[in-house]
Amino acid sequence: MAQNMKIYSWNMLYRNRELDRAFEFIAHADFDIFCLQEVPQDFLERLLALPHHHAYTVDVERISSETATPIYLVILSGYPIARDARFAFPEYWPLLSLRTRAFIHLMRPFHFSKLRNRSGFFADVELPGGLVRVFCLHLILAHPAWRLKEFERAMLERDPSKPTIVCGDFNVLEQPHITPLNWLLGGRVRDALFHTRERTHIEKRFVEHELVNALRGKVTHQISRSQLDHVLVSHSFSITSATVLPDRIGSDHHPIRVEIE
Repeated sequence: MAQNMKIYSWNMLYRNRELDRAFEFIAHADFDIFCLQEVPQDFLERLLALPHHHAYTVDVERISSETATPIYLVILSGYPIARDARFAFPEYWPLLSLRTRAFIHLMRPFHFSKLRNRSGFFADVELPGGLVRVFCLHLILAHPAWRLKEFERAMLERDPSKPTIVCGDFNVLEQPHITPLNWLLGGRVRDALFHTRERTHIEKRFVEHELVNALRGKVTHQISRSQLDHVLVSHSFSITSATVLPDRIGSDHHPIRVEIE
């Protein structure tokens, strides 16, 4: 498939306080595909008014004082979208340990909360050379094994007849100062101590799925000093550039841009 494409992915942070700047950035970006995670409800309405094809679904509902607040996954496209489909991720709250529930309760001032109705989705984009399946994912910040299961759940939705692009925040933690979160949020002690363990495992799965991590080794999230954000592409594409944009525009994540042909 000979088709030059510019792909963006960004976890824009549901409590982003620079929404006007964020909107200007997205509206004026030169993209063919733009995948967004943690899109607030009011901002979703602004995105849908842009002159692009679009698809969206609920990323997660955050529960606070028994009030459910939905945030969204969005795919914006310069090309028509033939179809899109959502797939649900498991509900983990009943499986969380007492230490994890206590930690989430203590971290409520820092916007930790109970979650429900989590999902991923894909859109089949009609390029001139044929359909491409584009995934937009936001994997759970919890037990590393659950993240890997969620990634594998998404890969069940691949279509062998279509090239694949996978975008999103995978929440892979890979530095010793941040991996204790893996234990606090339900993982095992070795998930905290062996800080490169999860990255090694998931990169192996990328290879086995014949996907290339365009930004491997780059930091997309300053607090974790890890590559949380990903654009994976199947071998039918060649990567011509991969960039972490310096301005976070009110988020804790940097936007990322990948060009392929």
